[in-house]
Amino acid sequence: MNVRLKDSMARGVYVLPSLFTSMGLFAGFYSLIAAIQGRFELAAWAIVAAAVFDMLDGRVARLLHAETAFGAEYDSLCDMLSFGIAPAVLMYLWALVQLPAELHKLAWLGAFFLAACAALRLARFNVQIGTQDKRYFQGLPTPGSALLIATAVLYHEESGIAPMPWLWWGASLVLAWLMVSGVRFISGKDIDLKKKHSVGMLVGMLIVIVLVTADPYRVPFAILLAYVLHGPMLSLWQQRKAARYRKARQQARARRRQESEVED
Repeated sequence: MNVRLKDSMARGVYVLPSLFTSMGLFAGFYSLIAAIQGRFELAAWAIVAAAVFDMLDGRVARLLHAETAFGAEYDSLCDMLSFGIAPAVLMYLWALVQLPAELHKLAWLGAFFLAACAALRLARFNVQIGTQDKRYFQGLPTPGSALLIATAVLYHEESGIAPMPWLWWGASLVLAWLMVSGVRFISGKDIDLKKKHSVGMLVGMLIVIVLVTADPYRVPFAILLAYVLHGPMLSLWQQRKAARYRKARQQARARRRQESEVED
């Protein structure tokens, strides 16, 4: 009897993370249907919901020590729909389809690059698990790209602003490139909420929550845009810092050689 109870509990532990993953899949699929029906705001909110479930399934799996190869593969396949196909279709039907008729191929190619690069980004993430610096993502994470598109739709729908197709076609290419690039993005995975932190962090989190609650259509778009832009800026700053460090080391070695030559 005890063995059966333990087996049942074990199955429940492993099912729970997959349940959150399945809810994220459902939200992504619903976003796809809503976008096809022309209900772009609803499609955008569904992508936001998928991102919330994606965040929860990983946290729950780690909390319950229920991380498995099956769960990782299932999560990746679901992410492809929720953060690859659904946002690409939403971008196409919301903005890119408004390009001139003679440039229709450019419209769907822009959406295709979003989906294809999302697949490549997820595949690269899977093969690099356990070898990456957990403080950073290599390339823009697929939920980040999907959420920027979703919050952009919400911002435009709330403000009554028509999307500029050429602007978002260019944005599609930039987002696609960022996903497969080597640009670093802060992951936040090194922040342990169970440990003590400064009061400033709590105040900052409260400010963000208040701002998002006060204006859920504009503030999230500003936050996601800042996140997408910080990656290239961070990589540029780190490259310049590394270049200065290498130059300083070369100068130090040159000084030591000169000093040794003088002593000789």
